[in-house]
Amino acid sequence: MSSLVARPSQSFDRIDGDRHGRSAGEGNVVPLPPPGTRPKPSRESQRGLDWFIFFLADVQTGFGPFVAVYLTTQKWTQVEIGFVLSIGGIIGLLGQMPGGAIVDAARSERLVAGLAVATIGCAALAYALWPIFPVVTAAATLHALASCVLGPAIAAISLGLVGPFAIGERLGRNARFASLGNGSAAALMGAVGYLLSSQAVFLVTFLLAIPTLLALSRIRGQEIDVAQSHGAVVREVPDKEATSVFHLLRQRPLLIFAGGVLLFQLANAAMLPLMAGVVTTRSSQWAPVLIAACIIVPQAIVALTSPSVGRKAQAWGRRPLLLLAFGALAVRGLLFAVVRDPYLLVVVQVFDGITAAVLSVMVPLIVADIAFGSGHFNLAQGAVGTATGIGASLSTVLAGYVSDTFGSSTAFVGLAAIAALGLTVIWLFMPETRRTEDQA
Repeated sequence: MSSLVARPSQSFDRIDGDRHGRSAGEGNVVPLPPPGTRPKPSRESQRGLDWFIFFLADVQTGFGPFVAVYLTTQKWTQVEIGFVLSIGGIIGLLGQMPGGAIVDAARSERLVAGLAVATIGCAALAYALWPIFPVVTAAATLHALASCVLGPAIAAISLGLVGPFAIGERLGRNARFASLGNGSAAALMGAVGYLLSSQAVFLVTFLLAIPTLLALSRIRGQEIDVAQSHGAVVREVPDKEATSVFHLLRQRPLLIFAGGVLLFQLANAAMLPLMAGVVTTRSSQWAPVLIAACIIVPQAIVALTSPSVGRKAQAWGRRPLLLLAFGALAVRGLLFAVVRDPYLLVVVQVFDGITAAVLSVMVPLIVADIAFGSGHFNLAQGAVGTATGIGASLSTVLAGYVSDTFGSSTAFVGLAAIAALGLTVIWLFMPETRRTEDQA
């Protein structure tokens, strides 16, 4: 079996599903060593990344719905609360690509991640100690900016540690520990808020930044290949076109995938909030318990299945799993439209677990495929992240309008139709991006 070779005329080696069966091009680059000859990252680094992701999920959970609860107890008006909450959404949308570019330009992804975590911890402390409008606004801004670099930094560290051949399984492990962190943090923050106070939630969030940084420090910096973490390869002759940002952002697979992700989020983001409203109407007494179950069920499925998704993505390819995710989303929307029993709606959330498990692995994995050789892996992640933000922002507005005008069942059918459109786009236009090791 010959080595994988980067092709500078494209940022991935071969598109298995290309309708014309052509390889991505020829180029004069240094081949990657076969998977069996590269040193594996140490167990300490792998475990360090696991626990970093787990504790980071705990830290980020503290900034969820608890912000609105806490600021309400501090006599803030709904307008002021809405303004602070809007900051995160706006900066998160605008900061995706710059955040990715910062990570690509960094020489130490661990340093970037550490600074971002420290910033988020300080923001949480500011919320707890000085809940006045200027301080909270500044803290919300810093939190949003730090979050824009954390996602790309985690993906970059993962790719730099394990390389392009093992990244699928590593991303599966990332999704598992993020899911476990989200679930445990929701329980912890809820208990702290109930037994102590909503202010204590942010003090706990600040304290959780400490084990997060300790876990990050256990990842050995010398085991992270900096060039590899940016999606770069060593070339015998520099190729400006292959490493051009504009060349990368014009690539057809990246544009198609970003469009598919936009449609996915347009269909997905509003489903749970819309369903929560339906459950509250039909069973107000048990609504909090049912809604909590609807959140826990998908998280459990993600924790159980994500590593398998990463392995199957390498064995089967990316497209079959993407089609599965879009299909499950469409079925979920249709079931929400017809199921009347609020308890059965929890069962329907199994489909949400399937889509979450697949997308949490597929998004960075496919971006890594496409951006391979460009040196701009994290910038490409930012481009897809921007599409994600646009789709999610429009979803709640669109679904809310349709639900108020025509009813919730019509809104769910409309969201299912958008998911079906996304499935069609992936089926007809998205090529297979899995790189093969037998292409010299």
